[in-house]
Amino acid sequence: MCGFGHFLNELECSGTGAGICAPTIQGYGLCVALRESGEDYLESIYVLSERQGIVRSIDVAEHLGVTKASVSKAMATLENSGYVEMGKRDVHLTERGLEVARQMWERHCFFVGLLEDAGVSAEVASQEGCHMEHCLSEESFEKLRSMLGREDVAGPTTEA
Repeated sequence: MCGFGHFLNELECSGTGAGICAPTIQGYGLCVALRESGEDYLESIYVLSERQGIVRSIDVAEHLGVTKASVSKAMATLENSGYVEMGKRDVHLTERGLEVARQMWERHCFFVGLLEDAGVSAEVASQEGCHMEHCLSEESFEKLRSMLGREDVAGPTTEA
């Protein structure tokens, strides 16, 4: 997957969380800006759960090429923010986490496919598509997808 580091920025928004915090997941009383690495963790959990059902922290660590300690810290932060639920031996996406994960996977597939169609190698397309999926607003992504006539791109089977 993509780059890591600190991945959540909690920003207080005026009123009921309807303020503008980009990129954000809004509507939960607090705007939580989810950074690229946080989105990558959610996307990885989604891909792994589609592939194998039960997802353990070690699976996420292996998939992302990070330490189990990094995953533990990330999972604690994501759980506190309402994106995942940790069981004794596994991790599940909440409805909120699933929404973000599906959105990131859809974007990932879109950009990888676009780059491959342009003649970029599969390896480079996967690496660069992973970064591209994080940098557009929902509005810009939808406009680009519509302009290119790729509205039906929902992603192939979860192979990332």
